[in-house]
Amino acid sequence: MMRIINAGPDLSVTAAGVIADALRDRAALHERVSFAVSGGRTPWSVFRLLSRDTVPWNRVDLYQVDERVAPLHDPARNRTGLTESLLERVPAVFHAMPVEAHDLVAAADSYASALPESLDVIHLGLGDDGHTASLVPGDAAVLVEDRDVAVTDRYRGHRRMTLTRAALNRAGLLVWIVAGTDKAEMVERLVTGDPTIPAGLVSQDRAVLITDSI
Repeated sequence: MMRIINAGPDLSVTAAGVIADALRDRAALHERVSFAVSGGRTPWSVFRLLSRDTVPWNRVDLYQVDERVAPLHDPARNRTGLTESLLERVPAVFHAMPVEAHDLVAAADSYASALPESLDVIHLGLGDDGHTASLVPGDAAVLVEDRDVAVTDRYRGHRRMTLTRAALNRAGLLVWIVAGTDKAEMVERLVTGDPTIPAGLVSQDRAVLITDSI
C-alpha cells in the first residue's frame, strides 16, 4: 500500500526530507547507497534542498531513471538540470545514461549491467498523460519485463532511455513527487492503480507519494 503525504505548499521541503531520511537509513546499514532520479519540472528545487542535507553523499551512487536522447549540455537533457541542482553541490558518484551512444540498445544493456540488483531509492514523477520515468502510453517499453533499461520511440520530440518496470518494482523505496492541481486526475488514477496508465502499473508495495494535488 502506498503511503500518501499531502504536503501542500511545503512539497519541496517535505520531499527533500523524506529522501534524505531514506538515504541516511540505508547508509546506516550499507557502505554504498544507490539513488536514481527522474527529470521533469518539479524535482530541481527538491534536489537543491536535498544537497544541503546531512546525507553521506560521498557514499551515494547516483543513477538516472530516464534521459532524453540529445547532445551533452542540451537543455532538454535531464542531466542538465540535475547538474545545476545536485551534481555540482555534492560529491556523489554519478552514473549517466549513455544516450550519446551510436547503438542505443547496446548502451541501454550496458547501463543495466552496471545497476545494482535493486536500487535503494528511486525518485519518480508523474506526467499529465499518466507516464512515469519515460514509460509513456502506447510505447512498447511499458510492457518490457525482461530488461532493466529500455529505449523508447520518439515522444514529445525525443527518444528516451528509461528504467523499466522490472527495475522500478525491485526498488527499496519509490518516492513519487507530484506537484500541481493539473495532475489531480492522474494522481487519483495512480493511487487506485489504474492499469490503463503506465504509472498505474508500477508496484505500490514500497512507495510513498508526496503531492499537493490531493
